[in-house]
Amino acid sequence: MSILVPFDGSDLAVAALVRATTLGDAFDETVVAVTIIPERDAEYARDHDWLGPNEEFDMGEIVAQLHEQVADVAPEADFHHEVVGRYASAGRIAKKLRRTAKSADASLVAIGSDNAGHMVSSIHSVGSSVASDEAFDVLIVRSSLPPDASPTDSPGW
Repeated sequence: MSILVPFDGSDLAVAALVRATTLGDAFDETVVAVTIIPERDAEYARDHDWLGPNEEFDMGEIVAQLHEQVADVAPEADFHHEVVGRYASAGRIAKKLRRTAKSADASLVAIGSDNAGHMVSSIHSVGSSVASDEAFDVLIVRSSLPPDASPTDSPGW
């Protein structure tokens, strides 16, 4: 079994990865960080801070940068990336995440989301579709970690 973390490099994704790592250690489960990347979509990449304003889209560079970020936060975590079409909708990305969670035998998906609200149904975007799948439990991380936190700091558990 594993704990899957949709990872886009944001502060909340980092916080979700740290919390997942803590839980993975406690329950002896592998942590898998996964990034879904729309092919050749520079605008999407810039919106996620994967590219600078004048940088060309380079899939290899983006994957390497995200992999390095995951390794810095959670060295024992596995990192995978999946590619979707350039104009993939949030629903298509969520479907890819759900399939990845199932193929990784995830018991838990840890989602970083600042708009989770009080009910899972109020999550807008990819998170709502992933959270509604009954094949795994869902942990919604709504607050970032302090800048000096690390996976061994046991963030509020």
